[in-house]
Amino acid sequence: MSEFYGLTEEEVAERQSQGHVNNTGDVKTKTIGRIILEHTMTLFNLLNFALAIWVLSVGSIKNAFFLGVVFGNTAIGIVQEIRSKRMVDRLSLMVEGKVEVIRSGKAVKISDKEIVRDDIIHLKRGQAVPADCLVIKGSAQLNESLLTGESDLIPKKENDELLSGSYLSGGDVYARVIHVGKENFAAKIGKEAKTVKKSESEIMRTLRKIIGIITVILFPAGYLLFTNQSSLEGATYSSAVVGTVAALISMIPEGLMLLTSSVLAVSVIRLAMKNVLVQQLYCIETLARVDVLCLDKTGTITNGKMKINGMLGLGTHTREEISTGFSYLMSVSRDQSPTVDAIKAAFPGETDLSAAQIVDFSSERKWSGASFADGSVYVMGAGEMIFGEKAEALESHFRSKIGTNRVIYLAKAQSEDPAQAFGEEGNEHLPEGLKPVGVLLIHDEIREEAKDTFRYFDEQGVNLKVISGDGVATVSRIAEEAGIKNADLAVDARTLTTEEDIYDACEKYTVFARVSPDQKRQLVRSLQKHGHTVAMTGDGVNDILAMKESDCSVAMASGSDAARNVAQLVLTTDDFSSMPSVVQQGRQSINNIQRSASMFLTKTVFAIILGIVFAFVTLSYPFEPIQMSFISSVTIGFPSLVLALEPNNERISGNFFYNIITRALAGGLTMALGVFLAYLAGYLFHLEQAEISTLAVALCAMTEIFLLYRISQPFNLIRGLLFGAVILAVVLAFLILPGFLSLVPMSWKMLLLILGIGCINGVVFFLLYALMERWRSKTLSIEYQQALKEKARERADRRAKDRARRREEWETASGAYKGAVLIVAAPIAFVRALVSGIKVHFGKNEE
Repeated sequence: MSEFYGLTEEEVAERQSQGHVNNTGDVKTKTIGRIILEHTMTLFNLLNFALAIWVLSVGSIKNAFFLGVVFGNTAIGIVQEIRSKRMVDRLSLMVEGKVEVIRSGKAVKISDKEIVRDDIIHLKRGQAVPADCLVIKGSAQLNESLLTGESDLIPKKENDELLSGSYLSGGDVYARVIHVGKENFAAKIGKEAKTVKKSESEIMRTLRKIIGIITVILFPAGYLLFTNQSSLEGATYSSAVVGTVAALISMIPEGLMLLTSSVLAVSVIRLAMKNVLVQQLYCIETLARVDVLCLDKTGTITNGKMKINGMLGLGTHTREEISTGFSYLMSVSRDQSPTVDAIKAAFPGETDLSAAQIVDFSSERKWSGASFADGSVYVMGAGEMIFGEKAEALESHFRSKIGTNRVIYLAKAQSEDPAQAFGEEGNEHLPEGLKPVGVLLIHDEIREEAKDTFRYFDEQGVNLKVISGDGVATVSRIAEEAGIKNADLAVDARTLTTEEDIYDACEKYTVFARVSPDQKRQLVRSLQKHGHTVAMTGDGVNDILAMKESDCSVAMASGSDAARNVAQLVLTTDDFSSMPSVVQQGRQSINNIQRSASMFLTKTVFAIILGIVFAFVTLSYPFEPIQMSFISSVTIGFPSLVLALEPNNERISGNFFYNIITRALAGGLTMALGVFLAYLAGYLFHLEQAEISTLAVALCAMTEIFLLYRISQPFNLIRGLLFGAVILAVVLAFLILPGFLSLVPMSWKMLLLILGIGCINGVVFFLLYALMERWRSKTLSIEYQQALKEKARERADRRAKDRARRREEWETASGAYKGAVLIVAAPIAFVRALVSGIKVHFGKNEE
């Protein structure tokens, strides 16, 4: 039974009916209606519909069949994202924030969305504040960094306000809710703690850039092409429309954006099946590009379970004195952590003495303590933080017994004023006269799967950095036991006093011990400045600043609410061995999207070249929309869909844009060459326009087949069957559907021309592809990448110096400007005052 009664069921129901509930109406995932709207009302869909209406207006029904591709891609995108939404919603319920409330005198656990105004909630260390509230009992150290960006802890006591979006770094409080839902401080400023850092997606950034360029080109190119085609001899309005629409739909990479979203949505579903909650779609891509993974020791390398491995007295102190000290502390401790749970299990004894002052553990000070009515004061925590330099001399007596154990020191003092033993509340410090009593050796259990997981990352070229608040020797030994390479390269972060020290150390060392939360963030920033893509794993409040700063953040479901809220990925079963699956899934998605994108953009590059040329030459555009739809669906759309879902664990290398544009340029230039050769053949062999068109379609399809052959290597059963199926589909279409596709029936002359020019195109394509690959490989060289990073750093330094110089110039100019204004304004003000005074004077006289 709680000392507070809280609200009754009737009072809760009344507030719910009045809408005073902590539910802002926001949802973690999109609604089904929004998904359908986003996939249908796109710029490309609208363009395709406009072009279809234009074609239909001239009575060419079959040339509007390209809408089938639009409908198909849209349907696939909608179905996949709805499946992904449902899976994510189910997993979200598993890790949804729970809070303890007092209702009718009983403590019950409810969702933070079910809190009502005036509820009494019980908050402990590591919990996020779910709604604005006032403290009615207890004290806490509040971290408001998610709201203000400042990492300094703010002490809170009775009658102080706790803001939603902050979290408890230490302490234990009962608080009454004063605001709910959209009235909360976090909701008003739009920075709720549940808002994760937006992931920068190179794929989407590149695709949007490409789409922007195409959109700019599309309208003027369409106008010029239509004007030119209309002016040709024998041209009709209908033929000009059909030719222009064929050119424009070829420029549009139909389905590329939808295919990208669909592939990532499938990845979300697959990861959900492995108990990984993806809170932001494009973080899958980011994690696949990660080359440095920062690990928090507890909960990541270890499984979070602790056990007491030994107890050692210091000096003349006995085991009984150590047992008494820890029993005293545990009887009043408000902390919740695996370490405290292990100590409580070992020392369940209680004391009749009341606590005069309690100091909760915090990640910043790394100790906790309490004073009692008899004047005794006990402190437990890290030796370096309690005894400073003396800790090393103390440790020398039992160093051989530490092994991979953590060391928890117990110290004792005597105070004449127990209520002020640690100083004023909110500004606590270590009491005077502390003397060492003994130590506990606590063992962190290494995760069974840790070695295999870390071996995988080492094989994949991902550097591991262990960041912990524990001592150097302990962390280094645990990292070595877990199989982390170069675990002996360890440093005490307290020796890294400046940002320059951290910047230099981040590449040199593997293990960082005694790291403060702010130093964790600085380490992540320093690694990013060195050009690394950094992922950060964590489960506690001390990891949040670094997780927010990292390129990709991963949290354990059993960790603190605040850590889960800011993470982009949540391991719902706390199984770190699922991380390789996430990386593999990301690599599969990115590599396959790159292959698919290069096939789509081959047609786009070709169409842009052709559109510009045919806007100025006196030749009829050789294609109809139905023919381009055929090439798009058979040689691009179908193969892309198959390849996009195929397993692919190749390492991510190079820039996404370079990777796709090199292949697309080789294919696009070859296709354009094929069309020009088709017109040359038409001139030499006196071919009809329909024959030239048939020859051009065949050569374009052959080029796409060449590209498919090249990007499918090395061949396996699926790729072999796919390659054969595409060739068979093209051949059958030319033999069975020539009338429908506006092609002429095959003749020996046409067949020989296709094979002859096709061979020339093949040689050109493979030469261009080889040249482009050589150029691309140059951009991947270590020397080239280092040079790019060095130039980027130089540009950043130059910009910083320019900003500082401009600021200094402005301040100087601003001072002179203010002086000039004062000189000019003073006499003007004097004259205005004089005139005003005269008017007032004469006004009074007139009265």
